[in-house]
Amino acid sequence: MEKRIYNFSAGPAVLPEEVLLQAQKELFVLPGVGMSIMEISHRSKTYDAIHSEAKANIKKLLDIPDDYAILFLQGGASLQFSMVPLNLMPPANKADYILTGSWSKKAIKEAKRVGTANIAGTTEEGEGDKKFFKRIPKQSELKLDPDAAYVHITSNNTIFGTQFHTEPQVGNVPLVCDASSDILHKKIDIEKYGLVYAGAQKNMGPAGVTMVIIRKDLVERSQDTLHTMLSYKTHVDNDSLYNTPNTFGIYIVNLIAKWLINLGGLDKMYEINKKKANMLYKCIDESNGFYKGHAEKESRSLMNITFNLATPEMEKQLIDNATKAGFNGLKGHRSVGGLRASIYNAFPTKGVEELVSFMKDFQQKNG
Repeated sequence: MEKRIYNFSAGPAVLPEEVLLQAQKELFVLPGVGMSIMEISHRSKTYDAIHSEAKANIKKLLDIPDDYAILFLQGGASLQFSMVPLNLMPPANKADYILTGSWSKKAIKEAKRVGTANIAGTTEEGEGDKKFFKRIPKQSELKLDPDAAYVHITSNNTIFGTQFHTEPQVGNVPLVCDASSDILHKKIDIEKYGLVYAGAQKNMGPAGVTMVIIRKDLVERSQDTLHTMLSYKTHVDNDSLYNTPNTFGIYIVNLIAKWLINLGGLDKMYEINKKKANMLYKCIDESNGFYKGHAEKESRSLMNITFNLATPEMEKQLIDNATKAGFNGLKGHRSVGGLRASIYNAFPTKGVEELVSFMKDFQQKNG
């Protein structure tokens, strides 16, 4: 298959076509170097320039102050589920977690290995293996401990299609955020956060890179007794180069950061993301119940649109027809069923327009 299809997968996910084409062009020989980006030393001046530019471009996009460090690590968000409590929970040995989906549940599991992980708020419904989430907790529903080491949130929930649209108010306690599935989708006030981490493979690059933005005073919480590679201090002191980083992945992150800057920055990206999501939600809401959105309207994600049809059989028919029409990855997660359209930054507006047209045609034929 030579023609690119529309990739609605939740991750690894769609990347900007111009970034892929530039990487393809430079894959064999990096201009002026005579080697591939995958062959050069991570200690070379060439790679140092790429590494530094990637940090500078991320800093520019998010207006990150000088008292924050930007790290490019490995192990995905799953490793950060452990690194966050190992580094930040002592000496209080307790932290607040807002439970909004499967990923925050996994983060809580790892935090409990270190200390007390208090569930400060949750919107979980159902019983047994039928548990699900439809919305983000309101501020009034949170029971926060002013003495907690930090408050942890998952900003966007890929499986259930819910998203924080404003940060919870947490007082003087550092806010920690897993932003793996919506990082760089809009401008955020980074100074509201003590630490933000994100796997790159959904909205920022290929699998294998994890970005961590950490306020430098919090780095001092990292204890000398930690294993070397599990300490934020190790990676801050060595500029993410204590071990060999994912050089190719960081190179792609830099290309995507430059793509976003050339697009007009994160405010422009946010406008595009809202337009794409609104088109799809409008199709769902105006279908007279043929399509039923999973998430409550005020908690709807701009990145992952989840919805169901009347029966699993009809859902399967739609997915089969959509796959034949060039729409890939629409099957919903087993926790929710139905369909899920992941429309991250790089997903083209034209693809959403064509999916909406396809869905309207499917409803007309089957409604």
